[in-house]
Amino acid sequence: MAEIVDLGEYADGAAAFYADPYPVYERLRARGPVHQVRTPGPGPREELWLIVGHEAARAAFTDPRLVKSPPWGMDDSDMGHHLLFADPPQHGRLRSLVTREFTPGRVAALAPRIQKITDELLDAMVPQGSADLVEALAFPLPFVVICELLGVPDLDRERFRRMSTQVVAPTSTDEEAAAFVELTQFFEELIEDKRCTAPSDDLLSALIRTTAQDGDRLSRSELRGMAFLLLIAGHETTVNLIGNGVRALLAHPDQLAALRADMSLLDGAVEEMLRYDGPVETATHRFAAERIEMAGTVIPQGAPVLIGIGNADRDPERFPAPDRFDIRREPRGHLAFGHGIHYCLGAPLARLEGRIALGSLLERCPGLVLDGKPDTWLPGMLMRGVRTLRVRW
Repeated sequence: MAEIVDLGEYADGAAAFYADPYPVYERLRARGPVHQVRTPGPGPREELWLIVGHEAARAAFTDPRLVKSPPWGMDDSDMGHHLLFADPPQHGRLRSLVTREFTPGRVAALAPRIQKITDELLDAMVPQGSADLVEALAFPLPFVVICELLGVPDLDRERFRRMSTQVVAPTSTDEEAAAFVELTQFFEELIEDKRCTAPSDDLLSALIRTTAQDGDRLSRSELRGMAFLLLIAGHETTVNLIGNGVRALLAHPDQLAALRADMSLLDGAVEEMLRYDGPVETATHRFAAERIEMAGTVIPQGAPVLIGIGNADRDPERFPAPDRFDIRREPRGHLAFGHGIHYCLGAPLARLEGRIALGSLLERCPGLVLDGKPDTWLPGMLMRGVRTLRVRW
């Protein structure tokens, strides 16, 4: 029986692990690529298998023995039936229907609107001299963008933030379950409303209408699941890309100065932010479809498996001096958006929002510095980010 590593104890407490999990992952990687672990608290604690290291993670992303659909299946009461819980051939069917509408052209056309939203947020923020950057920019920018893209009308920001945070970083099983129930009802009402109103050009309306050549289209359950995936994944990841990226820049004044001196480095800087301290720490659950042996370790059939993304992107065998933040680094090969058939559909949108937000922030706030220590890190092993980020200029 393999030793179960308690990640919280390994890091001298859950809070220490959430603040900086990289040393823990490094210790595990030195022992091998596959470990049975117990997740930290607070909130639901699980015993599962964790894959660490860049080579092992990349291989796991494309291993057909690791599947996304839970062995026990899912029913319509879950916020399921979307790409993250689908395996071939169902995954290919869903992805083709969604990519018909979520095209590079639709994303590129958002640039002027993203810039306008960013400018308006900075117009309100800059005169204050200091702010919580999460509250003032990192949260509202992708919130407004994804709501407008999907055609979500006047969703209360605080209500959505509470629900989405409990989904991606739950503080308790009850809070997580309540958030899923509330979101399920919200999306049911939203989809029904769009079915009954005049045609619109937003993405969700387009997904309701889209039909493949063979007449296939998304079911009601699939529409609900896709709306959930696009709204939550399309929002939370970008919040933390901006927050973690600014934090990394301000903690490395030489890199900040280099970027200010040459803004042509911005694209590479965003990629390094994704690699160095990206918004997604581990990929969503996979399950062993059969008994799997990896590097001499056996993962039992049906066992849940996490692939360590943040850890893979700090692997010294793939990235020299991986703990050094270097905006001139050649970052190709990072796994911040995953790998294989589940590569993030929203990666172009996240990159676009990150570039616009960071470029505009640096231009408008030339004296930007951290203002005290960041607030507590989000719990859980899915999303990596802080609840608040105090800055001044």
